[in-house]
Amino acid sequence: MLFAITLLVVATCLAEEQQQQAPSNVIAFNPETFAEAVPKKPHFIMFYAPWCGHCKRLSPTWEDLGQKYNTDEGAVAVGKVDCTQHSALCSDHDVTGYPTLKLFGKSEGGVRYRGPRDLASLERFIAEQLGTDVVGDEVPVPEPKTGLVEHTEATFKASVPKGKHFIKFYAPWCGHCQRLAPAWQALAASFEHDASVTIGKVDCTQFKALCDENEVKGYPTLLWFSDGKKIKKYSGDRSHEDLKRFTESMLALDEGSEGGDNTGAQPDAPTVILTAENFENAIEKGFTLVKFFAPWCGHCKRMAPTYDELGRKFVGHDSVTIAKVDCTQEVNRSLCSQQKVNGFPTLYLYKEGEKVAEYEGDRSLQDMAAFITRHLTHDEL
Repeated sequence: MLFAITLLVVATCLAEEQQQQAPSNVIAFNPETFAEAVPKKPHFIMFYAPWCGHCKRLSPTWEDLGQKYNTDEGAVAVGKVDCTQHSALCSDHDVTGYPTLKLFGKSEGGVRYRGPRDLASLERFIAEQLGTDVVGDEVPVPEPKTGLVEHTEATFKASVPKGKHFIKFYAPWCGHCQRLAPAWQALAASFEHDASVTIGKVDCTQFKALCDENEVKGYPTLLWFSDGKKIKKYSGDRSHEDLKRFTESMLALDEGSEGGDNTGAQPDAPTVILTAENFENAIEKGFTLVKFFAPWCGHCKRMAPTYDELGRKFVGHDSVTIAKVDCTQEVNRSLCSQQKVNGFPTLYLYKEGEKVAEYEGDRSLQDMAAFITRHLTHDEL
């Protein structure tokens, strides 16, 4: 029995040794070879640890990727860095877990891959980042999207300084962006023949500097531009109907500010409708005044027109958002409870995601505007 176990151990060790000695299709980098090779050509690198179970499971697929792309004609080189041997190199590239996969190409510092780890998904990511076709026929190249402007840095800077633009800043790996994509495409189709506005998108993994210039700190970020000026960040619901309503209201407001005919119906007030799903993202930047209300509440009904006027008053102010939450909706009940809403309407002012004050004054336009202005002035001192 002991002899049989010994033979099994020896055989296992020999098999592992043979596997380790087998030639690899993937380029193993150290700090010197990494610094020399990566700037010359796009590289897709796996930062790993030999003991990591996830790394071991990915290894065969990574070898297949290397075999396919590590050729003279390959658009990208596939490599790996052993972080147990080259910890400083891994630290320089923000590797905090294994495996970390980064593609070094157009974006300085590389783009982290967070998607599925099958061969087709990895190839799709390479094609998206490099703007090339996928090798083979596993993933079809998508057709151009009707009505939706896919901006590069050059087209953005050439077109946005003139006219009205509603633009989505996103990352292909972002789950929220993927869920928004059908509604955003539908929005573009809705305004395809409307010359007064264009609906566009910017891939921040390809054009990081452009996204940094526009203070994009999360994905997706939806910004309204008018003649090159960033007017408003959209933080409402992301259905096609809500996005279309917002676009129409912003166009109507722009027409009014340019001396158009104001005798018709007033546009929808630019108060942002928040839910538990988008609340944290909406209040994370600048000042946000949030009205927690119930549709059946008499005080809320009487206050509604004035609150809408307050929203119009601060349209175009980069640091102020006027928003509201319907606490009777099931999705929002826990949010209202967490925010300690004990009556309707309740108005809280948030700064950079933190609650800073409750408005308890008169519900006139002048007093509510003065309340916000006081906090803005204090913040600037």
